[in-house]
Amino acid sequence: MEFKFDWDKNASKIEELKKVIDEKKQLKGSLMPVLHKAQKIFGYLPIEVQKIISEELNVPLAEIYGVATFYSQFSLIPKGDYTIGVCLGTACYVKGAQDIIDEIKKEINVEVGGTTKDRKFSLVATRCIGACGLAPVMTINEDVYGKLKTGEAKDILKKY
Repeated sequence: MEFKFDWDKNASKIEELKKVIDEKKQLKGSLMPVLHKAQKIFGYLPIEVQKIISEELNVPLAEIYGVATFYSQFSLIPKGDYTIGVCLGTACYVKGAQDIIDEIKKEINVEVGGTTKDRKFSLVATRCIGACGLAPVMTINEDVYGKLKTGEAKDILKKY
């Protein structure tokens, strides 16, 4: 799934980012705080934003990309309004979490790690969320759904 960065729509956000960079560029270790703020401003770190950061901080683009892809809190694609997380910890996996993921993928037409074209949903596979007694578990933003059976995820998604 490819998302097109709109320079005109993001003009004010770009200016906001440049102000943040100007405030932080003299500080040692400024890359991480700038990336965090950029993610907050844009909701993700598209290559266009990474290039701006690279130019303004005089840090190689490869280094910025490396940091952005290494840390899981950063995303290179926009997130949906609703993030669907399916736990793939041992208990959930053994009790059918992969079937739940497959059902969701089919229902909303997106791969794990992706976002729907309308940016309504993002699908992520998570590690143990500490609700093993409710396995298999799915979260949608802050809502938790446990003891899922195949076919139930589709009905739950209709609420959103």
